[in-house]
Amino acid sequence: MNTAFKIVNENKDNKELLDEISLSYEERFIRRKKLKTNNGTEFLVNLEETISVDENQFFELENGNLIKIISKEENLIEIKGDNLKQIIWHIGNRHLPCQIEENRILIQDDAIILNMVLKLHGNIKKIFEKFKPEGGAYGMGRTHSHKH
Repeated sequence: MNTAFKIVNENKDNKELLDEISLSYEERFIRRKKLKTNNGTEFLVNLEETISVDENQFFELENGNLIKIISKEENLIEIKGDNLKQIIWHIGNRHLPCQIEENRILIQDDAIILNMVLKLHGNIKKIFEKFKPEGGAYGMGRTHSHKH
């Protein structure tokens, strides 16, 4: 089985593209795992440390071939309203991943947070889209919960 020991940001040497793999936001946080491409090719990811990979990056296999990373569409909650800044503050206070756009924010589908947003008078709609939340503070790449 082929193994990917590194991630590359672009295919500047025009290496052979073996396949693509669609991964959810949670699945894009990876260190060591057996994966299967969209066309069924199995390979092992074995990175030095756990990292967050992004859409349009590549797993580089030991034989030099590349597997392109695609963001999988997921169940999300779209939030709109006149008080988006207040809602963003409450979401951030809970250390939740959040995709912030001009007139809406997207979060992962979560019944408890959905209820909180409704109490804050946010307008919600369940959607199925790719999820690319803001990176963590200080360029760490991901938000995560922690104890206070």
